[in-house]
Amino acid sequence: MTNYSELYHSKLTTAAELASRVESGWTLGMDAALAQTPAIMSALAERAGRDELSGVKVQTLLDVYPFEFYADNVLSGKLNGVSWFSSGGARKAVNGGYADFIPSYYRDIPGLIRSFYEYDAFCVSVSPMDKHGYFSLATTSSYSQAMLGKARRVFVEVNKYQPRAVCGMQIHVSQVDAIVEHDAPLPELPPVKLDEVSVTIGNLIAEQIPDGACIQLGIGAIPDATGMALKAKHDLGIHTEMFTDSMVELLACGAVNNSKKQIHPGKSVTTFAYGSKRIYDYIDDNPAIEILPVDYVNDPNVICQNDNMISINAALEVDLWGQVCAESVGTKHMSGSGGQIDYVRGACQSKGGKSFIAFSSTAKGGTISKIKPILTPGAVCTTSKNDVDYIVTEYGLAHLRGHSLAQRAKQLIAIAHPDFRDELTFEAKKRGIMI
Repeated sequence: MTNYSELYHSKLTTAAELASRVESGWTLGMDAALAQTPAIMSALAERAGRDELSGVKVQTLLDVYPFEFYADNVLSGKLNGVSWFSSGGARKAVNGGYADFIPSYYRDIPGLIRSFYEYDAFCVSVSPMDKHGYFSLATTSSYSQAMLGKARRVFVEVNKYQPRAVCGMQIHVSQVDAIVEHDAPLPELPPVKLDEVSVTIGNLIAEQIPDGACIQLGIGAIPDATGMALKAKHDLGIHTEMFTDSMVELLACGAVNNSKKQIHPGKSVTTFAYGSKRIYDYIDDNPAIEILPVDYVNDPNVICQNDNMISINAALEVDLWGQVCAESVGTKHMSGSGGQIDYVRGACQSKGGKSFIAFSSTAKGGTISKIKPILTPGAVCTTSKNDVDYIVTEYGLAHLRGHSLAQRAKQLIAIAHPDFRDELTFEAKKRGIMI
């Protein structure tokens, strides 16, 4: 019988020693959020800062650690980030010209990795090894399997604070080339303050959601407010990209029991989790949550198999055609497409399903309307006019799917802030949108 403890200790090293094995020109891969390896990355940054590395690239997604290669351009050319969905420091770095960005739908990333990429090392944070020699990938399984299959080496960072996901991806110690131990509390997403506008929008959406529905919630105040407004519902299910605190609350109060789902009944399905310690404690050793690869979880043909599928996501602006921008302010890069369109399409294909894109009607203290005659020049269209279903602001709901351009414009103007409705009506008529 293999002594897995001996095998583990034979591969155990320090972050600095592991970083010394990395060579110039390497490409390293990491999965999203809490799957990332802060100790290994900091050790690499130290080497790069001493001019011992050049041309090393690190692929990331939804960064929750303050990686040095995204902080400023001092390491540019030595150690650079390449983001699949930039946030935080990656957003700053992409706009600053010292990090790169890969446009993609979240569901497509595993396939793109298998088709186009090779990795000198896959780096991943894991929970402590079990008695059978397996590490749990804890909160994240989105594209780790794809990276693992294309990596020449596997470096794991073991953190005792990582939960053990029993229905998530596992890596065996025999697959690992080096192990670093780094015990540190996991980053937590600061709680979002639910203002009056968010609560109003959340209530409007909740009214449209029947008992027994299956939900996907995005990130931010409006999805959280919607989650809180669903606490009076019954027999809800969860099939979502990101597992959130509001979902744990719905499970705790009994509003979610996953009993009406057509696929994975009795289970909450996600591809990654990020939020408070309450989420991480919920995941730990819990067979009722399945953390599965994103090319399955976010596949619209999978999503739609649950009846009454409801998706709730955000936007930065929408034009009178119904084109949704959720990832840039004009030409300023803010994020990626993520899984928004995956769930818009999946929900719309579901029997009884609905998709909601929700946002406050104005920005910058009420001086800018988020409903616009045209998208800001340079803005990225995330969800097309052909896919969009419901648009929601604090002034109501506009149901665009299946409606004409003139009908869409009238509905959108009706839910715009009153201060901008006359201007929007004038622009719509000038452009021949409204008859």
